[in-house]
Amino acid sequence: MPVIDMSTIKPVGEFGSKAWGEACVEGAIKILKAANLPSSITWAFTEDYTHPPARLMQGGRKNAGYYLMIKQGQVTGGDGIAEEALTIPGFHAKVPWAAICHQSGALYGREGQRQRSAQEQVLFAAIAEYVGRDNPLGLEINKQGQPSIMLDPVGPWPAEVGAALGEGGEEGNGLHNIAATLQTDSPEFADLPVSDLRVPVFADMTDQQKADFVKLCGITL
Repeated sequence: MPVIDMSTIKPVGEFGSKAWGEACVEGAIKILKAANLPSSITWAFTEDYTHPPARLMQGGRKNAGYYLMIKQGQVTGGDGIAEEALTIPGFHAKVPWAAICHQSGALYGREGQRQRSAQEQVLFAAIAEYVGRDNPLGLEINKQGQPSIMLDPVGPWPAEVGAALGEGGEEGNGLHNIAATLQTDSPEFADLPVSDLRVPVFADMTDQQKADFVKLCGITL
């Protein structure tokens, strides 16, 4: 049975906000501690959302995002991006806030994740065509020379970690759905056309919406 009772989860803040990130970390740590992870696991998770709205960076925050670290069976985490976490192989993502904000509030399992990823690829391709250049989101270049949301050092998800954080995902539980339920809507997306999984549909935007959205993603024309 999943550790977190979804009926107790309520929205606390926007995607990338301090309140939201801290609530995600609190839930993740609770889940991972309950899993009694072996001390042999060393792994880290970071998500860094670039070009966030200024309102999310009040209080001197340097990064919109959060991190988790697992070392010698101990699980820690918090708001922002810890430098130590970035040195540990694991899951490290860096992407413009607007590019993934709204759809991160959708509830789904494995098939929904696949569909979201496919819809995002359509969005990113449409943005590239609109601005007339490759990698318009300014993603980091990986070891293969390709722009990627993922940062090195990449490390595989330990089986015990994946099982714990994904438990109940097909029934609406799991870390993604917990994070989605904690998320409140951001005003920038109130009038944008979006898919069934809340991914912005660039082709259906007005000319002004397109211009505003690429600017929101930190893209300069």
